Amino acid sequence: MVDVKGKWAIVTGANRGLGKLAALFMAKQGCNLILHGRTKEKTDALLKEVLALGVEAYSVSAELADPASVEAMLQEIDQKGTQVDIVLNNAGMQIGYRSDFLNTPLSDYPISFAINTVAPMQVVYHFLPKMIERGFGRIVNTTSGIALEAEQAGYSASKAALDKVTIDLGYKIDGTDVMISLADPGWCQTDLGGQNAPNTPESAIPGIIVGAFADDKKSGRIFRAQEFTGLSLEDAVAKAEAIDTPY
Repeated sequence: MVDVKGKWAIVTGANRGLGKLAALFMAKQGCNLILHGRTKEKTDALLKEVLALGVEAYSVSAELADPASVEAMLQEIDQKGTQVDIVLNNAGMQIGYRSDFLNTPLSDYPISFAINTVAPMQVVYHFLPKMIERGFGRIVNTTSGIALEAEQAGYSASKAALDKVTIDLGYKIDGTDVMISLADPGWCQTDLGGQNAPNTPESAIPGIIVGAFADDKKSGRIFRAQEFTGLSLEDAVAKAEAIDTPY
């Protein structure tokens, strides 16, 4: 199992919900954090909380629908000289549930893809070459298990695209100590999932971050968080490493 103490992780969408829980979990393991929110003020309270846990941390901001804003955030991280070892692409956006799905606005697609596919991959393409050069890295892209729901076409299509590019990219680095995986949190009671969801946000821990701790040089796997609920981190990692790659 990877020891993340002293390593640096960026967590997108860290100001609330699953991103906040993931950031706090990582901090409790001794991992230093870069906390992303749409504005730095949105992560002020969390920043104080993780600093109190004895790790190093700072906040960055970006509007994920705007590639120029994402690039400015990445350049700020580079200018600080931070060596990013772990990427937790948690942030996402579900534009709406279209009961009249045959009249789904075409605008659902570009905004969904911009935030759920393009932005996380922009982050991946920025840090992955440096991870390969150093010989270590962990990337976890957050996906969705939504299926057979034309009512959420923009969202589900953008997540399916993220799955595809993550798995294909993983094939290129499989067998190395730079690993990329997908995490499906399940339907949780977050701002995105709504209060009718059957699962608490806490049930997604440690499943949504287990890919950051796996240490078996296998990429491209999807870790479904609800299958890890209630497990210790050590047991969750052992279960994750028993899952084979899709290749």
